[in-house]
Amino acid sequence: MLPTERRAATSLAAIFALRMLGMFLILPVFALYAETLTSDHALIGLTLGAYGLTQALLMIPFGMASDRFGRKPVIALGLAIFALGSFQAALATDIYGILIGRALQGAGAVSAAVTALLADLTREEKRTQAMALIGSSIGLVFAFSLATGPLFYRWIGVPGIFAMTGVLALLAILVVRFVTPNPGHTAFHSDAETRSDRLAGVLKNRELLRLNWGIFALHAAQMSMFVVIPFALTQSGDLPGDQHWQVYLPVVLVSFVLMVPGIIVAEKRGQMKPVFVGAIALMLGAQLLMSISLAHFWGIVAALLLYFIAFNLLEASLPSLVSKIAPPDAKGTAMGVYNTAQALGLFFGGAMGGWLSSRFGASAAFMFAAALMLLWLALAARMTPPPRVKTQMFHIGAIDAAKAKHLATQLTVFSGVDAVTVLAEEGSVLLKVSQLGWDEAGVRHLLDAKS
Repeated sequence: MLPTERRAATSLAAIFALRMLGMFLILPVFALYAETLTSDHALIGLTLGAYGLTQALLMIPFGMASDRFGRKPVIALGLAIFALGSFQAALATDIYGILIGRALQGAGAVSAAVTALLADLTREEKRTQAMALIGSSIGLVFAFSLATGPLFYRWIGVPGIFAMTGVLALLAILVVRFVTPNPGHTAFHSDAETRSDRLAGVLKNRELLRLNWGIFALHAAQMSMFVVIPFALTQSGDLPGDQHWQVYLPVVLVSFVLMVPGIIVAEKRGQMKPVFVGAIALMLGAQLLMSISLAHFWGIVAALLLYFIAFNLLEASLPSLVSKIAPPDAKGTAMGVYNTAQALGLFFGGAMGGWLSSRFGASAAFMFAAALMLLWLALAARMTPPPRVKTQMFHIGAIDAAKAKHLATQLTVFSGVDAVTVLAEEGSVLLKVSQLGWDEAGVRHLLDAKS
């Protein structure tokens, strides 16, 4: 990447990380704190998942607003709303005040706008690399938060974590203002933004619908788990909340090591479907084991290890599968729907996990998650094995429709080129090419001649 592209990618990854750090830090400890404010676990779950609902409702609108009003102003507004919600939750003296704060946090739904800004600041052929940097930063922040959240709980409490989250969001505004490069111009990018004319096609695509259900179920199970598991660790292991890091840290580290062979087999050896379906089955097993082990500390630890191995594999595989399956000119739309499904899962999982555990006991939250996984397993078992392809993008400058059609025809003859989309109005070429090799030199030579 060029220096400005590296600066754009790292600064925007930092914005994601600063925002998500505060969101993730409370996951392992929030339920313990909330129980000091209310005995209603249904309300605790609703509060924990509330930000997912407002995020799902506003994520795509924020991205569209950034097309009209500019990327940086919209991102700064979203981060300010997020900070306001964080400070509201920090100052709240009852669970309802925190519920309002969590909803406001979700209303600062800037992820689509940040992705669009990244697309403005990077060349097409480097955009996937830049997106991967953001994705890896979120994964690292999640692991870091699980390990350190209990320590912050000891040092500053949940109100302090919320306040720190607000401060981090304000720092992120400064990063946007002074570190992130200004885009030379704002343009629409089909690979990174939602196209309303492609939405119907994405919603009718059965393979994408399977993946959307998957991310919904995965994050619903995650949020349901964190309504219950803090109490189970405290009661079964006589482990105070501020010491739960002693469980999460080794479990997360070991799970990262154990997931690597699965990723290698899936991506390098073309066994994506078997690994993917196997990870769902492992997640199902983890939920069932959790449901019968809540009174046994080491049973919980074993179930958590299985859970995080499966979670890491699935969280890494799902975006890759969306990219492989979605039509090149609808990739941004497919990811917009996917991210919305994820946010809805967070809300649904928190609300249902809290309600079920309050009515039927803690095990019911995990049986609920197991049912979600069982349905996902049945859907995934029938999926078409994904093609071994990757997306390549090139900028050629604006051309008319006739030339775009002719260029697309020329590109289809090159070996390893699976699908071609020429976006005349965006001046971009999107190719799906074989991971086993393709005629990159020939394609580049033709495109250089057309530029």
